[in-house]
Amino acid sequence: MKEKSSLFEWVRAFIIAIILAFVIRTFFYAPILVDGESMEPTLHNGNRMIVDKISYKIKDPERFDIIVFRATAEKDYIKRVIGLPGDTVEYRDDVLYINGKAYDEPYLDAYKAQLAEGDLLTYNFTMEELIGEKVVPEGRLFVLGDNRRVSNDSREIGTISMEAVVGKTSIVYWPLKEIRIERYNEPEK
Repeated sequence: MKEKSSLFEWVRAFIIAIILAFVIRTFFYAPILVDGESMEPTLHNGNRMIVDKISYKIKDPERFDIIVFRATAEKDYIKRVIGLPGDTVEYRDDVLYINGKAYDEPYLDAYKAQLAEGDLLTYNFTMEELIGEKVVPEGRLFVLGDNRRVSNDSREIGTISMEAVVGKTSIVYWPLKEIRIERYNEPEK
């Protein structure tokens, strides 16, 4: 009788663990694999990260957060929030301007240092030229990849809906030598 009871307890504990893992992964946190080079030098192809799915249920995304969003039914993208609802976004001479103020982007310094004199990492643009809107519409975000020359971002796909945002990501847990928390909230220049 004791053997049956012990087996039942193990089975029950296993089922509870599976249910808890499912609930946590579905509603709170989930792993994601960085696929591609669009966020280099910040994130690298093959990095594994944790997506926080609950933060944006409590508060809105902040400028320079790294987010995961549904780009297509089959594909999620990882990009950096640049423009929030009501913002104007512009690039001139490799300098980001949000609402007319210049912003420093130190996460791009490694790539900018590799450029030949006079080359731009990010080509000049205004939002109106790209998407036909002067400001980021309500309920939408303007996002860019850190590897500006290869990133498929708001310059091509337009602003993204807040409903498409899966969550915020900042914890790199693989490979082990790259474990870190990515944070960046820089004031204007």
